Amino acid sequence: MDNSLQLVLILLAAAVMVVVLCRVLRLPVMLGYLTVGILIGPHALGWIPDTPQARHLGEFGVVFLMFSIGLEFSLSKLKAMRRIVFGLGGAQVGVTLVCVGLCALAFGLDWRAGVALGGVLAMSSTAIVSKMLVERAELNMPHGQQIMGVLLFQDLAVVPLLIVIPALASPEGNLSTMLGLALLKAGVVLLALLVFGQRLMRPWFHLVARQNSSELFMINVLFITLGLAYLTDLAGLSLALGAFVAGILIAETEYRYQVEEDIKPFRDVLMGLFFVTIGMMLNLELMFASFGWVLLALLGLLLLKAVVVAALARAFGTDWGAAIRTGLGLAQAGEFGFVLLSVAGEGHLLSGQVSQVILAAMLLSMLAAPFLIQHAEAVARRISPDEWMFRAMQMHQIAVRSMAANEHVIICGYGRSGQTLGKFLTREGMRFIALDLDSSRVRSAVAAGEEVVYGDAGKREVLLAAGLMRAKTLVVSYNDKHSALRILRHVRELRPDLPVVVRTPDDTHVEALKQAGAAEVVAEVLEGSVMLASQTLIMSGVPINRVMRRLRENRARRYSAMGSYFQSPEAEMDELAESLQARLQSVMLDEGDAAVGKTLVSLDLETLGVEVNSLRRHNVSGEKPSSDLVLMIGDVLVLLGQPLALAEAEARLREG
Repeated sequence: MDNSLQLVLILLAAAVMVVVLCRVLRLPVMLGYLTVGILIGPHALGWIPDTPQARHLGEFGVVFLMFSIGLEFSLSKLKAMRRIVFGLGGAQVGVTLVCVGLCALAFGLDWRAGVALGGVLAMSSTAIVSKMLVERAELNMPHGQQIMGVLLFQDLAVVPLLIVIPALASPEGNLSTMLGLALLKAGVVLLALLVFGQRLMRPWFHLVARQNSSELFMINVLFITLGLAYLTDLAGLSLALGAFVAGILIAETEYRYQVEEDIKPFRDVLMGLFFVTIGMMLNLELMFASFGWVLLALLGLLLLKAVVVAALARAFGTDWGAAIRTGLGLAQAGEFGFVLLSVAGEGHLLSGQVSQVILAAMLLSMLAAPFLIQHAEAVARRISPDEWMFRAMQMHQIAVRSMAANEHVIICGYGRSGQTLGKFLTREGMRFIALDLDSSRVRSAVAAGEEVVYGDAGKREVLLAAGLMRAKTLVVSYNDKHSALRILRHVRELRPDLPVVVRTPDDTHVEALKQAGAAEVVAEVLEGSVMLASQTLIMSGVPINRVMRRLRENRARRYSAMGSYFQSPEAEMDELAESLQARLQSVMLDEGDAAVGKTLVSLDLETLGVEVNSLRRHNVSGEKPSSDLVLMIGDVLVLLGQPLALAEAEARLREG
């Protein structure tokens, strides 16, 4: 008992330390679990033996992963992306499987081993690639859509491969019989579960949910998931297949989102255990002894998949730039490749040495994946003959739309928040140009006569083409911290005097964004809580004037630009309306301006009716600067006042 507890503590301690390190280095956590398995497994430190019990427990991680994929299975989504999913995705898996099979035959392996290897290496990493696309704001770009469509087909292709690969392990004479029997059993079981299960699932969940017990609901989810996995296992199929069917059945009910949240802790923990067991399979000594073969397999895998995917994407009508990005994004091995490799190993389709070489090459390819995706654009620009022309045309289109604009607002992202902001600006008679990466949204907006163009706001040249040097304000309306920081860096280098407003879902990154140069950061959760409080006060009988006063007080404390609007607790609504006629204006001091070297008090801007709301120096913002502060070259003064008074104040700052 003590020994078992010691092993568990070793596993947990190693997992915590390595996963924390992965978080710090911004690497996928899955790689951390694999590293833990390699280090503490029987082929390295030997702290945990590689037993059938440990591997069997790791299989439950695959069960819950397949269950989650079944939950996300959407016929409408498949229908909308059917050309990419079944066309490009099906071609990618099929061509990769054939090419790998032929290579296996060339190296003297059995054709069945070649088919198994083809299925293993056809998979790509959904966890790594989707995370990178989200962080780089490329999910809605053409190559992002193609990558996600291919990954979706790969997830679906795992199901028949889990049936075919074990059947390939049967004796040569019985192969066709065993394969046909496996497919027949799979068809009968799936048909029975989908037809009868669909009729029973919704009323059964209704019955469980009416008991108002969260524990009962959780137990029921585990029972359905593991129960269907057990049924398919009894039928001679895989546990993962039954879990996938369970996910599909529950996805058709109204309980799918609650189930997804409830099952997530089990899935993440057991998936971590599965990847630890995969890492334990790697024999470092054997890997280094066959390092030449490992490098050959790694380079072959990356080059083969990148070339195959890029060529197929081009054949499906994609320009070369997007096709190359798609190929590099899918060049690595994937999580399900480990699952299929484990199944092939259990069926003795692959020898121990071949399995070790392939396993090592897969791990190294996943380590290389973030770097390939990060440098995909540079590679595409070097290789693609059309890429520079496409970029030039894109910049030209943006520049043409923004050429006549002056003192305009640049809106980065034209989703719901961007569209609402655009309506407000239109009512005020202010011109704006919006940048968005959703081509369908851009087409709809252009058809409606709105100034929206396709472009990545995180790129320096796109911002310049959108008229950054002539803009009055820039707004980041979408929720992406990394993209917002890139935009702020470009603005800081090109237009340090330009005020930037950033939207965030909560207050987690407010300080980081302000330090990067954001004039204001609007947190949706905080604004929602303010409106929730105001509606509650009104419904509770508090006078509306007092509620509005509380709102002004709260926002005055939160936003420096609104601080001067609130005069006193006794201010009336007409006074607020009068103060709202004031405007904000940013003025950056250049060499030769009269205000450089002088104090704020000596400039006496208050006599003009202008207040210095804040001051930014070296990208550090300070509210209500001291009157004895000496102004320097590069300081950005944010002035608050009437339009005529602001013009006089700027003239005094420039000319004295």
